Amino acid sequence: MTDAPRRTPLDALHRSLGASMTDFAGWDMPLRYGSERDEHTAVRTRAGLFDLSHMGEITVTGPQAGELLDHALVGNLSALAVGRARYTMICEPGGGILDDLIVYRLAGERYMVVANASNAQVVLDALTERAAGFDAAVADDRENYALIAVQGPESPGILGSLTDADLDGLKYYAGLPGTVAGVPALIARTGYTGEDGFELFTAPDDAEPLWRALTAAGKDAGLVPCGLSCRDTLRLEAGMPLYGHELSTALTPFDAGLGRVVKFDKTTNGGRFVGREALEAAAARAAEAPPRKLVGLVAEGRRVPRAGYAVVAADGGGVIGEVTSGAPSPTLGKPLAMAYVDPAYAAPGTPGVAVDIRGRHEPYEVVALPFYKRQR
Repeated sequence: MTDAPRRTPLDALHRSLGASMTDFAGWDMPLRYGSERDEHTAVRTRAGLFDLSHMGEITVTGPQAGELLDHALVGNLSALAVGRARYTMICEPGGGILDDLIVYRLAGERYMVVANASNAQVVLDALTERAAGFDAAVADDRENYALIAVQGPESPGILGSLTDADLDGLKYYAGLPGTVAGVPALIARTGYTGEDGFELFTAPDDAEPLWRALTAAGKDAGLVPCGLSCRDTLRLEAGMPLYGHELSTALTPFDAGLGRVVKFDKTTNGGRFVGREALEAAAARAAEAPPRKLVGLVAEGRRVPRAGYAVVAADGGGVIGEVTSGAPSPTLGKPLAMAYVDPAYAAPGTPGVAVDIRGRHEPYEVVALPFYKRQR
């Protein structure tokens, strides 16, 4: 007998709005409220409202909180300024990616690590184990937060009408404490859509009043509630990796083309961190013989590729890669995919690349990621 999916503090509200619900990483989450294409387009052109309360918040506190995170993660988190956030990863000792994370430095001795819902317990367990010997505490804060995101070009105006916080001065990958519609929240300028936007961490009991206030404030700006389906096509167009698709324990950050997040020049802990030796070896291998590269693929026809489909050389040269994510693109009007392909086929414009879709080799154009970049 399996456990029933968990429900976010906004579950009843989603159902009252007619959301189609789905089990995602052990949570009952809204997949869509109506047309996922309309939700996607709203975020690109106006604004969308997301419930992300399934994400995993883990708090690390104490005099050596920064040193612990430097040891446990691949990034240099002790150097992160208070009020800023950083994208990073936690790896196995062998270098495989356990999860990709965003870490917020809330105070000098207080950090919040935000893990993907599917990996939150894995990350919590790893951080707890790796905390041994450090004057720092790791706490599971998942029950203490709800997370609401407002994303899209109209989001600064919508949020600005409800808060006195200095949104103009809030940089990308930064966060500040404030109130939104009278509700205390951590206001972070982060997101997973490729658009400007904010993620609001608040107490679970405050989630519904905050959602309703944002909905009312965004009515004239065209804000709509959005589900996981359009969140996936938005992040695909923006070339953002998804754990379990572009990232996994079978890949190191260097295999995934994200070696830049690994900081070998840390000065804390004598420069040692979990996975360092394996990652140094992975970096050397990548320099000598580049691994398959993550690229964008744009369809010449209408058939949609899906994760796991083979990328092939159209001239009969065999399998040259594998699709990791694929979907129709509402913005570009064509099917898109991200795929790992052999280096010889990775350059934008490389001819003769196809995807095997149910036995038919459909031609695809190799392009640089991201597919879509907003006008700043």
